[in-house]
Amino acid sequence: MPNLERVNAAAKQAAQTRFTSLLHHVDQAALHRAFRRQKRQASAGVDGMTVAKYEERLEQNLHDLCDRVHTGRYRPQPVRRVYIPKADGGKRPLGVPALEDKSRTRKGFNDIHILQGVW
Repeated sequence: MPNLERVNAAAKQAAQTRFTSLLHHVDQAALHRAFRRQKRQASAGVDGMTVAKYEERLEQNLHDLCDRVHTGRYRPQPVRRVYIPKADGGKRPLGVPALEDKSRTRKGFNDIHILQGVW
């Protein structure tokens, strides 16, 4: 059972249990799963990094990302704002994040349903 599923099970068993930190569950394996969920044909992020380019040094990149997250050195890059046309003639804003930011946040969004039992 993945770590966050165990946390969810513990939270359901003992509703009064308090969780002070869940960061230790964001490990290299979790980031690897999040990276694998990236759309391979997605456009490059604001940093110019593509999935294929990042994958060339995948284990090194994920190790570095995990290390930066756990030591507090990880800082998300600014999101590039672009506007795409709408059918009614207006424009819709679209944010283009860096590839690592997509992977990191995708990990959080996909695991949020598991953590619902914690809150």
